[in-house]
Amino acid sequence: MNATVEELLARLEQLEARVDEHSLFPGASADVLFLLVASLNVFFMQCGFGMLEAGSVTSRSTQAILLKNLLDACLSAFIWWVMGHGIAFDGTNDFIGTAGSDMSSFFLSGYGSGPDSGYHRVFWWFQWTFAAAAATIVSGAVAERTHLLAYLSYTVLITILIYPVIVHWVWSAEGWLSASNADAFQGGVIDFAGSGVVHLTGGTAGLCGAVIIGPRNGRFQKLPEGGLGVPLPMPGHAPVLQVLGTFILWLGWYGFNAGSRLTLSSGDDSAVVGRIVANTTIAASTSGLTALLATLAFSKGRGYDVATMCNGILSGLVSVTAGCATLPLWGALIVGAIGGLVNRGFGQLVLRLKVDDPLEASSVHGACGAWG
Repeated sequence: MNATVEELLARLEQLEARVDEHSLFPGASADVLFLLVASLNVFFMQCGFGMLEAGSVTSRSTQAILLKNLLDACLSAFIWWVMGHGIAFDGTNDFIGTAGSDMSSFFLSGYGSGPDSGYHRVFWWFQWTFAAAAATIVSGAVAERTHLLAYLSYTVLITILIYPVIVHWVWSAEGWLSASNADAFQGGVIDFAGSGVVHLTGGTAGLCGAVIIGPRNGRFQKLPEGGLGVPLPMPGHAPVLQVLGTFILWLGWYGFNAGSRLTLSSGDDSAVVGRIVANTTIAASTSGLTALLATLAFSKGRGYDVATMCNGILSGLVSVTAGCATLPLWGALIVGAIGGLVNRGFGQLVLRLKVDDPLEASSVHGACGAWG
C-alpha cells in the first residue's frame, strides 16, 4: 500500500510539472509578466508627474519643468544601471551595497543569460522606476526658480548615493533597518512599497531645496521694512493638467503598491494583491475628501479648490504605501483620512515659515510619507 501511495504521489508531481510546462504562464513567467505590467504602471507615473507639475506652475515655466522630468528619467536610468541598483541591493555590508558577489548588479554584469535572468532584469527595471519617482518628486518643490545644471547635479546625487543607500538600509537582505535581516536594529522596519524609502526621501530633499533657494518672486508679500509677509496666491495655469496628472499617478500607484509584492505565482500572492489595491483605493479617496473638507472648514477664501483635492488624493496614496499589504480596510480609511489632515496642516506650516513649495511636495510626499 505504501509503495502504491508513493507511486501516485510521484505521478502527481509529474502531472503538475507537465501542466506548469504547458500552461500559458507557468510560475516564473507569471512573475515576470506581473512585475513587467507593474513596472509599466510605475513608469507611466512619470507622465503623471509631468502633467501635474506642468499644470501647477505658470505657463512660461511649462517647458522647463517638462525638460527636467525627461532628464530625470534618462539620467536616473543610466546611473541606476551603472551603480545605483548595486549600491541598493548588493553585498553583505549593512550600510551600503558593495561589489564582489557573483550576482553583481553593477552594470547588470552578474545577471548572465540563465533561466532567472529575465526576472532579475525586470526587477532591476522595476526598482529603477522607483528611483526615478524619488528623483522627480523634488522638481515640484523647487519649480520655477532652479537652474538646470544645479537641478541635474541634485538628480545625480540622489540617484547615485542618497536614494540607493536608503533602499539598502530597508529593502536589501543585509540592511541595518531591514526586516529581512535577523540582526537589524530593533528588528527592522516594514515599509512595503516606500512611504519612507521613496516618498519621505524625495519630500525631504524637496523641502531642503525649497528652503535653500528661497521663494519665487511674488509668492510672498514684501514688507516695507524688509522681509516677507503673507503668502500671495500663485495658482497653476492649467487645472486640466493637474487633474489629468493626478489620475495618471493614481493609476500608476496600483503598480507601485501591488507590484511591490514582486510575485504572483505562490501562496497567498493573489489575496495580498487584492488587499493592496482595495486599501490603495480607500486611502486615496478618503484622503481627497478629507483634505477638501478641511480646506472648506478652516481656510478662508479657498472654496472648492482643484489643487487641494489633487494633493489630498496623492497624500492618501503616499500614506498607505507603507502598510498597504497588511492594513484592514478600516485601517486604510483611517490612514487616508489622517493623511489628508497631515497634508493640509503641514502645507500651512510650510507657508507660515515662508517656504515656497509650488506643488506641496514636502507636504504630500515628505510629511505624509513620514505619517505612513
